[in-house]
Amino acid sequence: MSRIPGRTAAVLAAVLAAPLIPVAAPAPAFAEATTTWTVQPASERGPDGRRWIEPSLDPGQVVTEHLAVRNIGKASAVFALSAADGYLTDKGRFNMLPADQPSKDGGTWIAVQKSVTVGPNETKVVPFTITVPRDATPGDHPAGIAASILSTSGTVSVDSRVGFRVMLRATGTLTPAVTATQLTVRYERSWNPLRAGTVHIGYTTTNSGNVRVEPRGRAEVAGWFNSRGHDAGGGELLPKGARSDRATVGGVWALGRVTTTVTITGAGPPVTVSAGSWLIPWPQLLVVLVVAASILAWRLRRRRFVRLIEQARQEGRLSAKDS
Repeated sequence: MSRIPGRTAAVLAAVLAAPLIPVAAPAPAFAEATTTWTVQPASERGPDGRRWIEPSLDPGQVVTEHLAVRNIGKASAVFALSAADGYLTDKGRFNMLPADQPSKDGGTWIAVQKSVTVGPNETKVVPFTITVPRDATPGDHPAGIAASILSTSGTVSVDSRVGFRVMLRATGTLTPAVTATQLTVRYERSWNPLRAGTVHIGYTTTNSGNVRVEPRGRAEVAGWFNSRGHDAGGGELLPKGARSDRATVGGVWALGRVTTTVTITGAGPPVTVSAGSWLIPWPQLLVVLVVAASILAWRLRRRRFVRLIEQARQEGRLSAKDS
């Protein structure tokens, strides 16, 4: 070591003192964790500004559409392309069936190449075809198309997908319609006799038609000295889709029978569902009982007081005669 120049010796000492760190082999481009990308509808020339594709097609018709995959990452990447049936999550967001669940509707109408390689900061346009079955039922058949990268975290494989909606509509008789079922009504009383209570309403809204709808609900509570209303659930529903909606109506007094009615509009003919219930004014009854008991006790005390005064007078008269 004495013959090694000082700078070289310092470098060797640092290397020998450092812990041994295994060097991982370069990950393939399709598993690059830092890759970011976008997918959107396009024409043959590139993205065309549409948020999703919403064609109206005849049974048996075949059309060609395009998607654009943009790689925002710093390395080339291989993106897997896929199509699947679409659905709405519990929060009302559009999503596609996962890869392990087979599609049975609109997702089977779409054919796209299995993969595409996109360089860094590059955009590639990929065509795909939509083939409408000859026996397709009229109405909407939601689907989605996406580009994904398969990455591995420990022993778990994560399929990261980015895509857009393809709302396929088969021509024919379109019937927007909804139903409302499972109406529940719960009264939350205030034990302050000078304050009204609150009615909590729950019900299930189902799209019973064959097209996507955006129904709006209105809840009304009516009874003696009561007439209150409040907007209820709203938002998109796909065909055969259902969601649990809720509404809260305040300022309701518990004064006998009330009728709760939910009316749904914006999806064909208005739909109404209602339920009646009896609301007993327990806080007010307790106040009446307390007041009545207080008056009764006061009258009993007054009578006793009068009786004692009369008794004292009688005793005074007897004492005067004896003297």
